Amino acid sequence: MLKAIYGTKDVLPKDIEKWNYVEDIVKKIFTSFNYKEIRTPIFEETGLFSRSIGEETDIVSKEMYTFFDRGETSVTLRPEMTASVVRAFIEHSLANQSSLNKLFYIASMFRQERPQAGRLRQFHQFGAEVLGSASPLLDAEIIILAYTILKSLGLKDITVKINSLGITSSRKAYIEILKEYLEPHLHELSEDSRKRFEKNVLRIFDSKSENDIQIMKDAPKLIDHLDDESKQEFQIVQNILQAEQIPFIVDSSLVRGLDYYSKTTFEIVSGKVGSQSALCGGGRYDGLIELLGGTPNYGVGFAAGIERIILALQNEKTELPGNSVLDVYVVLLNKELLNEYYLFATALRKNNFKVEIDYLSRSVKAQMREANKLQTKVVVLFGGDEFAENKIVIKNMDTSSQQVIPLEEAGKEILLSLGA
Repeated sequence: MLKAIYGTKDVLPKDIEKWNYVEDIVKKIFTSFNYKEIRTPIFEETGLFSRSIGEETDIVSKEMYTFFDRGETSVTLRPEMTASVVRAFIEHSLANQSSLNKLFYIASMFRQERPQAGRLRQFHQFGAEVLGSASPLLDAEIIILAYTILKSLGLKDITVKINSLGITSSRKAYIEILKEYLEPHLHELSEDSRKRFEKNVLRIFDSKSENDIQIMKDAPKLIDHLDDESKQEFQIVQNILQAEQIPFIVDSSLVRGLDYYSKTTFEIVSGKVGSQSALCGGGRYDGLIELLGGTPNYGVGFAAGIERIILALQNEKTELPGNSVLDVYVVLLNKELLNEYYLFATALRKNNFKVEIDYLSRSVKAQMREANKLQTKVVVLFGGDEFAENKIVIKNMDTSSQQVIPLEEAGKEILLSLGA
């Protein structure tokens, strides 16, 4: 039997309402902040991601789905969306069309890593990218946006963590200080952290090794070595979050795994999804546009994992939508009225009722069972003696009351039965 590829998952009809619930709220809130949706191809030239994310990151070195197409071009299924959005921004000269581009997306991503609850090899994210401004107001807005969406979805057990990575020059100076501290402890670090010491020493703060964590507790903090510009902007972000009553903590060990981040960075974590607790994260990436061949410009954004958010909602026992109930089920009493029966259902659908009929030539009793199974609000009995008088029977399934009405008044009476 053919099955879905390991690390991927079908979203079945019984679950799709949860996804629609999340996506509808996401779109509504992004729109209220005047963000415009963007959609990019599902695969890109591999160089886009290796240049933007960083050759030495786990994503590029271990996790990307990369292959050669028939034209011998190396292409990669996108592992994240920021690089693709920036590529589109450069390619289509969006900066010439608007000095500020506020963009959002809902899309699939791909990483070949060990599947876990809420983290699959094909996963889905929503996120935002703002291109064109260095204002720390946007750093704060991105955090407020993400927090507002998660709270609007019904999440309660979430924590906002923020930090600043400074500008490139101050971060490079700090990295030398950090390496000097770590050198006497190199033999004590885990194998992964020893590799990170050479390639991306800041990532040692992400280590899950208990021994590494203990060593890093006494490490010098980047936040204590920030340049004045980054300090001032980070304080502005904190002031706005406080004014907006967004609870947060400053986490000096918070680093993002991608090379293009600078200045303010953040994560929002859940207490309900286990060790992989980050629901979303992001920050500023002012050097990325130039790195990808564009005119130097500014960028800030975030991404959030939909599977992990739905898992957190379920673990918090948040009531999520199930399959939406049916407005009307039309039961056919006389087979010879099949044509009129179908046209009647079609007329109801044209008037925006959610309608189902019998396609399996079932008995009246079986049709009524199906109507109950579909949690139908109103059943129409189509045919019988009533139809000879151009009338039908409608039954309210909540009250079990039924009435005979003229066929031409069906729409109005069904609306009344639905409580509309």
